[in-house]
Amino acid sequence: YWDIRAAGNFSFGGSGSGLVLAAALGLLIGVPSALAVAAGLALIGLGLFCVWLEIGRPWRAINVFFHPQTSWMTREGIVAVPLFLTALAAVWMGGGVFVGMAALLGVGFLYCQGRILQAAKGIPAWREPKIVSLILATGFVEGAGLATLLAAFLPGTSPRWLAAVLLGALILRRIAWTVYFKALEKSGLPKQAMEVLRPFGAKFEMLGQLAPEILIVAGIFYGGVLPMFAVLAGAVALVAGWWLKFTIVARAAYN
Repeated sequence: YWDIRAAGNFSFGGSGSGLVLAAALGLLIGVPSALAVAAGLALIGLGLFCVWLEIGRPWRAINVFFHPQTSWMTREGIVAVPLFLTALAAVWMGGGVFVGMAALLGVGFLYCQGRILQAAKGIPAWREPKIVSLILATGFVEGAGLATLLAAFLPGTSPRWLAAVLLGALILRRIAWTVYFKALEKSGLPKQAMEVLRPFGAKFEMLGQLAPEILIVAGIFYGGVLPMFAVLAGAVALVAGWWLKFTIVARAAYN
């Protein structure tokens, strides 16, 4: 049974990877990226620390690197090494090409997280192949949401491009969630798992999806309040992503 510690890996690690990706997108238009990369790296480290707390024999954690041919958790750990190195180089140099390299590795890290869940064939809510795209999409949303929060504290950083990125990521997550849930309905779930996911889905679509989308669109039409609305939308979208992962990992994991 995986609990909130395991969910923390997917939440913090996914958010950190998404934030590094958002930093790379910002670099393309000249937005400073070192602080965002540093924050993303800290979150990824926090997620891996949650894994260390969750495993049964934490002082033998080095064994996670010994099974790349069979384990997606091993592959996640292997990808994390160059991800940390390139991200640290990006922070040290204040950005540059290392941000792009870290972003690509971050996407690979997110993909490994999705495949960790899919590989758990005994858990119907996890083994659905569409969960991989859902993990990727919500990681992008969380990263964009965190970037909007950071923008509120960085002078000279415009939230307009961030609001556009966040809205696009939210649309992708809406599609990914809909496709994932419809696939679960078609393939069938244990009754207890469906009793968790069905009411959650209704709340998630209203509070975690529609609410931040409305905030962003309202901010576009009322430009003077866009920074405030974008920050609020980012916070809501981020927390909703963590809520989604906790629900799937810790509450809907019936076999």
